[in-house]
Amino acid sequence: MPNLDSNIEFLKGVGPQRADILKTELGIFTCRDLLFHFPFRYIDRTKFHSIRNLHHEGETVQLRGTLRRLETLGEGRAKRLVGTLRDETGILELVWFRSVQWLEKSLVVGKEYIVFGRVSEFNGKFNMPHPEMEEAPSSPPIRGGESPEYNGAFPGVKPAPPLMGGAGGAAKNFDPVYPTTDKLTQKGMDAKGLRKLIRTLLDGLSASDLPETLPDYLGAQFKLTPRWQALNKIHFPETQLELDAAIRRIKFEELFFLQLRLLQVRTRRKDSVRGFVFSKIGDYFNQFYQEKLAFELTGAQKRVLKEIRADLASGKHMNRLVQGDVGSGKTVVALMTMLMALDNGHQACLMAPTEILAQQHLEGITALVGELGVNVGYLSGSVKGKKREAILAKLASGEMHIVIGTHALIEDWVQFKNLGISVIDEQHRFGVEQRSRLWAKNPAGPPHVLVMTATPIPRTLAMTLYGDLDISVINELPPGRKPITTIHKTEHHRLRVQGFMRDEISKGHQVYVVYPMIEETEKVDLQNLMSGFEALSRDFPTPQYQISIVHGKMKAGDKDFEMQRFIKKETQIMVATTVIEVGVNIPNASLMVIENAERFGLSQLHQLRGRVGRGADQSYCLLLTGHKLSHDGRERIQTMVQTTDGFIIAETDLRLRGPGNIEGTQQSGMLRFLLADLARDGQIIAVAREVAAQILEKDPELALPEHLRLRMQLASEGKDTRVWSRIS
Repeated sequence: MPNLDSNIEFLKGVGPQRADILKTELGIFTCRDLLFHFPFRYIDRTKFHSIRNLHHEGETVQLRGTLRRLETLGEGRAKRLVGTLRDETGILELVWFRSVQWLEKSLVVGKEYIVFGRVSEFNGKFNMPHPEMEEAPSSPPIRGGESPEYNGAFPGVKPAPPLMGGAGGAAKNFDPVYPTTDKLTQKGMDAKGLRKLIRTLLDGLSASDLPETLPDYLGAQFKLTPRWQALNKIHFPETQLELDAAIRRIKFEELFFLQLRLLQVRTRRKDSVRGFVFSKIGDYFNQFYQEKLAFELTGAQKRVLKEIRADLASGKHMNRLVQGDVGSGKTVVALMTMLMALDNGHQACLMAPTEILAQQHLEGITALVGELGVNVGYLSGSVKGKKREAILAKLASGEMHIVIGTHALIEDWVQFKNLGISVIDEQHRFGVEQRSRLWAKNPAGPPHVLVMTATPIPRTLAMTLYGDLDISVINELPPGRKPITTIHKTEHHRLRVQGFMRDEISKGHQVYVVYPMIEETEKVDLQNLMSGFEALSRDFPTPQYQISIVHGKMKAGDKDFEMQRFIKKETQIMVATTVIEVGVNIPNASLMVIENAERFGLSQLHQLRGRVGRGADQSYCLLLTGHKLSHDGRERIQTMVQTTDGFIIAETDLRLRGPGNIEGTQQSGMLRFLLADLARDGQIIAVAREVAAQILEKDPELALPEHLRLRMQLASEGKDTRVWSRIS
């Protein structure tokens, strides 16, 4: 019997050909990879629906019936295989669009099959596309009305509901169903074939092959199933309770070791990376606060500034994330933080993802500092020649106090005399390696780092993605801001929408009209944008109305020209793509119209809505969609209409979309969970983080004998892990 690190081809039943397909299709190279290829659902083979009782499109059901017809229709890409399944209550059409030739040879008309799949509706009739088919055994089925699917979700640390009802989870005959592909299926490695391989693998293993990774006291404290048992029962549970316990153990282990790694990095950074000591609050800060600040800071802004002040005075390196909703006042907090650096003889930089946003920060900060004597400069890829040389000379000499710019700031030719703090706005727009290069800008030591985002981050995601950072939240809006009213309209309300636009323009206000620009269909999207622009030009003719247009395919100079026309109120309507999603600040704009709003994610819709509501007047966001919306699309639109709270929106977005592959190098490696679900497992994350923090507080280096397993597991996990978290 091969060991867990053996090449998968040496497992009985695999061989070279199957091994090659497992590697290319599923990334399974070793026996260990196969063991951790978990089922994505479980089927209780004793429970069946009847065809007559199918009522809802989208429900996942198991049926048992006889295949009565099978024929191939269409040609080329339209080729499909159509069959008819009959049970004692009715008939259902089955249809396949892939692997048609193989299925024609494999399926036999007249045989009885167990069929599993999702019900669809076409031309008023139910059908089942791409069902899983398996020859039925001779035992009679038990009819039931419940879905046979258990999706592996584990809400918090409570037991999941029983798979098919029944006291104590007594259901048996659970079949695990594994992710597979058409190519694997054709080689006999469908869900059933993979099940057989994993059974062979587990039969050849013992507890010593899968040693425990957690201290005994943790297993006892949380009543965790032993690791060996959990890995067996996740594949072949006999009861619902066994399955729940296995899922709970594996999720806890995944999340616990993630939090342990993050907190260990954070502890070591704080202990080992020294930061410049900003010991005083001087003239720059005090004069700005007392004389130049035209409004009272919110309580949240004051709290965050105190947190930053404590970091900068501690002698330890600051690595802090400030998150706050659109318009919450993050820029003022960033400026006052930079003024603390100036008061202590250091320079500061602010890096933004786009020239539009960087220039806007330049204008805003220049206006705020007024005649304080702060030398503020601007640097981007478009700044050339003698102008660039002059800026670089001032930075190198220390004459320039604050530089605001794009990713040009990280280029090797940009040198500072004494950079003390780097502020990174909309940090998710930069790769981690890009951000890391700011660390090298001061030979005397790394500058403090403050990263900002206007995209609210759900608590569970923040604890995971940014678990090694200190996090501050600005959760108040400045006084006097009126909540934005959000309205959903469909296509046949377009004339009313145009009337509303005219009303707002007649009041002297300005309007955004935003179209989607999705990479996969950008040629079509660009056509839609231009068609929309032409239609608006007809409905809002010159000279009474002027319209600007901005999209990502325009040259930077043309884009800036159009944007400046809108800023100067020379145009009343701005037709744009999501290029205006971040940072555009036009207080006179009171209406945001979002075309095809169903094509945007929730966070993007929220960011776009935040472009209005920046003045004292009532502002509106109109979401225009088609008549037919998917379930998720409808929930996104309803969420936008019901709340302007970015954190509620972020939690809903996480639940609907999942975390996905989020934000660059560090995070993409972090979120490849086997079972854990950040949208559902918030309680487990919180418990895992608390336990990890307690362990590291008692034993920072995990040197105690009872933590030997933890040390070994972290060392094993960390062999191929490059830690970027020190530079946020």
